[in-house]
Amino acid sequence: MRILPALATLAAAFLVVACSSPTPPPGVTVVSPFDVQRFMGNWYEIARLDHRFERNLQKVTANYSPLDDGGIRVINRGYNIERGMWQEIKGKAYFTGSPDRGALKVSFIGPFYGGYNVIAVDKDYRHTLICGPDRNYLWLLSRTPTISGETKQQLLDVAIRQGFKVDDLIWVEQPH
Repeated sequence: MRILPALATLAAAFLVVACSSPTPPPGVTVVSPFDVQRFMGNWYEIARLDHRFERNLQKVTANYSPLDDGGIRVINRGYNIERGMWQEIKGKAYFTGSPDRGALKVSFIGPFYGGYNVIAVDKDYRHTLICGPDRNYLWLLSRTPTISGETKQQLLDVAIRQGFKVDDLIWVEQPH
């Protein structure tokens, strides 16, 4: 019966994000113009702000692919170092307005959506910053498992300008 409290905690964490506003946090600017086709594909999670539903995960990846209804299939996968096993969750995302703006809502649990906002992407769509519905959620993603110090600093500078606490980032272990 000890598993029930753990499941309840996990469900509550997802609902906190999922039931939040799907709009960007106040003062945060999303990418515009945004090219969703160039955004599709595999990304490696380089860094993130800590939150319960990714705790103890390393080697985290995200894959984005088109859905038939115009949405985006989201598959997040990571290795739980504490449990010694891979974990995967599937979701779907939809634009909250014009598809040329990086403002989306994402759901991993039924009809509940939370904000998923692309706040920076380089011209080649190789590196990106994503934030959630508030400044407690931030992800730095790359098409490769590592990034240069210069790229890292450029993305951190964008995050700082938009009010994120980059000193709290967790740097994700990725295969080299």
